[in-house]
Amino acid sequence: MLGGLAAELRGAIGVLAKRDVQIPARHLSGAPGAAGAALAGDAAGSVERPAALGDDCAAIPDGDGYLLLAAEGIWPAFLEGDPRFAGYSAVMVNVSDVYAMGGRPIAVVDVVWGTSAGALEPVWEGMVAASRAYGVPIVGGHTSARSPYNALAVAIAGRARRLITSFAARPGDVLVAAIDLRGEMHAEHPFWNASTGADPARLRGDLEVLPALAEAGLCDAGKDISMGGVAGTLLMLLETSGAGAVLDLEAVPRPRDVPLARWLLAFPSYGFLLSVRPGVAGEVLSAFARRGIASAAVGAVDGSRRLTLQAAGERRTLWDLSAEPLTGLAREGAR
Repeated sequence: MLGGLAAELRGAIGVLAKRDVQIPARHLSGAPGAAGAALAGDAAGSVERPAALGDDCAAIPDGDGYLLLAAEGIWPAFLEGDPRFAGYSAVMVNVSDVYAMGGRPIAVVDVVWGTSAGALEPVWEGMVAASRAYGVPIVGGHTSARSPYNALAVAIAGRARRLITSFAARPGDVLVAAIDLRGEMHAEHPFWNASTGADPARLRGDLEVLPALAEAGLCDAGKDISMGGVAGTLLMLLETSGAGAVLDLEAVPRPRDVPLARWLLAFPSYGFLLSVRPGVAGEVLSAFARRGIASAAVGAVDGSRRLTLQAAGERRTLWDLSAEPLTGLAREGAR
């Protein structure tokens, strides 16, 4: 079972696309500001350490906290097939990136290209709907209805008092997956939508769990679950942290009617993978439970630099980061 599943995960476009990050990683290596641009305090209150490229947002020290900046481009086939939800998702995923780092969003800007005014209408309808749902204003950008193709990218600014970063997972940590299962799969694309039909006040309250955990000193390491799904997201977290882990596939929260392989590659509208100290794992799980968010301890971090899948008493190595980088953004000294 695990052999076939591991092969499917390794070959998935959402995971392979993460290897494209090696291109900017190579060009930005050693560039001014590429490393050490932010300092991330940890949940145990130990000495601060530098964060670098590889986080969900750029984190720039600013007063008593951090200015967060992020951007996302939308997959062309998704934009063509479902332009309204693509517009909605462009805002939603940026909002998720900010909360994934323990921050709160301030505003977004957009870059929208369309072949006609009519092609832009559903995209804008979706972006405005998400802006209202998440309470994050669209404050500027660029729009053109005279393009030979349709394209969409959105950028966001936010602020954090304390950071959740991709660089702080430690051997011995408990891996916690938190996913809102009150939704449904997109008809064509691997997206789990628990957002468009939800009460906006609840959406915002659910996301507030992340900065609350960071500010309470309960979590300093994690990422939001992205197009690489649970496995791809965990690989990125392990690579930047210079760590390894065992992932218990049977413990990952998932809907009953979605096959395991499809779920492991799904991009949930609300999904976070956190690496927390064992002594506070119960408090972290309780924080999500109080919001009705499905969460569970799904594995443990170790020093192997390998991601090992576990299910039904079987184990299989998915990826050995010491031999094969994914994004190329390994923590300094872990390459």
